[in-house]
Amino acid sequence: MNAPALVQRADAALASVEQVIVVLLTGGITAIMMAQVVLRYFFSAPLFWAEEISVQLLVFASVFGLALLTRRGDLVSIDFLPRALPHRVRHALMAALALVMLAVLVFVAWLAWDWISRPEVRMELSATTQLPRWWTYAVLPVGLSCMACHQAAALLRHLEALRRPQGAQA
Repeated sequence: MNAPALVQRADAALASVEQVIVVLLTGGITAIMMAQVVLRYFFSAPLFWAEEISVQLLVFASVFGLALLTRRGDLVSIDFLPRALPHRVRHALMAALALVMLAVLVFVAWLAWDWISRPEVRMELSATTQLPRWWTYAVLPVGLSCMACHQAAALLRHLEALRRPQGAQA
């Protein structure tokens, strides 16, 4: 197996893991909020932590969902120009854009890792559960790193497409 194929398989495996994570997080949010409704309105005993944990899980699901959208190429974009270009020019443009996006994602992930490693951030506690907030914040660099991996795989796909004639398959 050649290196680009191995990268694409790893990219697909990462996307599968992200999809399972998003499904589990969404199920967790649903279960917590259903339990909250039942306990609050039928037993007058609400879960004091339900809203805070549900919001955190929603943030986690959103970040990993963005990583999945990055992998699928389904983020909002204006694509009339690339669609109008010839095959090789389109893939050259898309490779250049993928490279810029990869650089931005790596830089912002590095900034996020740097931010959550600061002592003042690591000491901060959540209001309701008194859990450290850094583990909630840590989803940002992890998600950005996943997006960077997907973007690197997309860059390789466009570079491979540049090497092939227009009608050839991978």
